[in-house]
Order: sequence, then C-alpha cells, then structure tokens
Amino acid sequence: MLQQPISAADLAARWQDYVIPQDWEHFTAEDHRVWDILFTRQVAALGTRIVKPFRDGLDLLNLSHPGVPDLAELNARLEPRTGWRTVAVPGLVPDDVFFAMLADRVFPIGNFIRRFDQLDYLDEPDLFHDIFGHVPMLADPGMARMMERIGRLGVAAIARGEGERMARIYWHSVEFGLSREAGEVKIFGAGLASSFGEYAKALDGVEVERRIFSIPAAAATPYENDHMQPLYFINDGVEAVARAIDGLEL
Repeated sequence: MLQQPISAADLAARWQDYVIPQDWEHFTAEDHRVWDILFTRQVAALGTRIVKPFRDGLDLLNLSHPGVPDLAELNARLEPRTGWRTVAVPGLVPDDVFFAMLADRVFPIGNFIRRFDQLDYLDEPDLFHDIFGHVPMLADPGMARMMERIGRLGVAAIARGEGERMARIYWHSVEFGLSREAGEVKIFGAGLASSFGEYAKALDGVEVERRIFSIPAAAATPYENDHMQPLYFINDGVEAVARAIDGLEL
C-alpha cells in the first residue's frame, strides 16, 4: 500500500511535459480514411465477442464527423461520465509517466495513426489502439476506478523498484486480457479490441495458452510487446479484476 498520499500537483508534474497539441487539422485525408476503415471493420468483427462495458461505451466514438476523433470533442463526452480525459502525446511515454497519468485520470493518445499496410497488426500503439481500444472502457465506472488505482499502484511500485510487477498485471488484464461473461469467453483488453489480426486468435486459436487470471499469476508472467501473444489470462469481468487490484499491496 502507499505509505504517503501523492498530491495531485506531484502527479501532474510527472506527465504534463509530455502533452502536445493534438492539432487535429494535421491529419490527412488518408489518415481519416484509415480510421474509418479500422473502426467500421473492427466494430463488425467484434460484434458481441467483446465485453458489454466496451459495447456500452462505443457511443463515445460516434462523433459528429467521420475520421480521426477530435480529442476535445471526445473529452466532452467522456469526462462527464467518469472524470477521465485524453491528451495527445508524441508516442509511447515512460512507465512512470504513464502510471502518473492514469493516477490523475488522464489517458495518453499517441498522435499518429498506422498506414494502410499496417491495418491488421501494429507493434506499437497508435491512436486507433489508444482511442478505440481504451476509451469505451473508460466510460465504465468500475473500469475508471480500477485504472486510477492501477496508476497509483504503478507510481508507488516504480518508486520502490518494482515497476515491472505492475506492468505485467496491466498487460495481462487491461491490454491483453480475456473475460468470462454470461458463460462465454470474450475480449477484454484494449490490445485485442483494436487488433483485427489478434482478437480471433486469442479467442479461437488452438496454438495459444489460456489461463485463469490472478494477480500473482499475472505479476509473475513476463510478456513481449512486439508480436502476437502466446498466452492470455481469462478474468471474471471488470468488477472482479478491480476487487483483485484493490486488494493488492506493494
């Protein structure tokens, strides 16, 4: 558990220097077309094979224009629901900065989108992954609380030299977790929700391993972020994962 509270000012100081203007006008017609193709294809492909909190939050992305979402417009929909907002960043941010953002209910959005030849798989998160994969779930109150808790635990873990432990828990739940819902195994993690090439493999592939999620198992299992996963953990939904993380002590 945290020994001393971390002030809002201290948390904000860790991440504000990474924020850049989205400059929505800089996105090209091709960028907007890539978003539209990805969005339409992924919604149709996932159908009801993704957890209900994600499906419920998808209306956040039905914005007033096609193409890449304007973050200001997106935040106007998201923030009143759960207090979360998005900010543009140049790309991946360091783990300590990332966790500090989560602790302040801020989610970083990489300010670029993949090319046409990368539609099926990308080995680094772009704005489609960040927005489509994460934002719908951030509209769920349970997920919103859990993500803030992960952020605060991550900040504390890194301060103690145990950041990898929290990174693994996050990876095997928020990014690449599966979930059992109404007797079916469904997509839970944002990395799977946003990947046309991997979501079906995670659910149906005979060559992958699926294990029951627990905090000790996730924390002890390394991962690699530059290829499709050989192993997925199945959890029992947002509230179950949140309870497990609430009970986590560092």
